[in-house]
Amino acid sequence: MATTAETEAGPAPDTSSMHYSAAGVTGTASALTGSTPAVSTATGATPVVRGDGPRRVRLSVSRIDPWSAMKLGFLLAVAIGIMTVVATAVVWYVLDGMMVFDKVQDFVTQIAGEESDVDIKQFVEFGRVVSLATLLGVVNVVIITALSTIMAFLYNIVAALVGGVHLTLTDD
Repeated sequence: MATTAETEAGPAPDTSSMHYSAAGVTGTASALTGSTPAVSTATGATPVVRGDGPRRVRLSVSRIDPWSAMKLGFLLAVAIGIMTVVATAVVWYVLDGMMVFDKVQDFVTQIAGEESDVDIKQFVEFGRVVSLATLLGVVNVVIITALSTIMAFLYNIVAALVGGVHLTLTDD
C-alpha cells in the first residue's frame, strides 16, 4: 500500500539520468540500456520501473582524496611489511632445516681452505635476517605511503585535464 508521501509526490523521477553529490564530489549517472524503461503501475499509486536487461550506469572517477589514498597506502604497506617479515622467518627456518647454511659453509671452506675465518652462519643468523627484513618493511611503509599520496595528487591533476577514468557499472 502506498504512503501519503508517495501518492502526493506524483510520478517517480526519471531514473535514466541521475545527478549525485557526496563528500564534495558531484557527477551525473545515466542509464545505458539503449531505450527508455517501460513503466507500469502496480496499484495505480506508485510506478514500477522495468528494464529490458541489466541496468548499466556510467560513472567517472574525477578525484581521489589524497588523505584516503595515504591511509589506504599505509595500511597496505604495513600488511606487506608483516608478510615480508613472516615470509623471511619461514624461509630461514626451511633453509636451516634443510642444512643449506651448513652446506654453503662447507663449500666456502673447500674453496677458501681450512685456515680461512669466513663464517657464513654468522652473516645469516636468524636475528640478523629478521632484523633486516623488519628494517626493509619499515622503509617500504614510508615509501609506499608517500608514493600513494603523491600518485593521488598526480591523478587529480591529470583528471582535471582529461576528465578522469570513466567506468560502466552493471547491476545484474
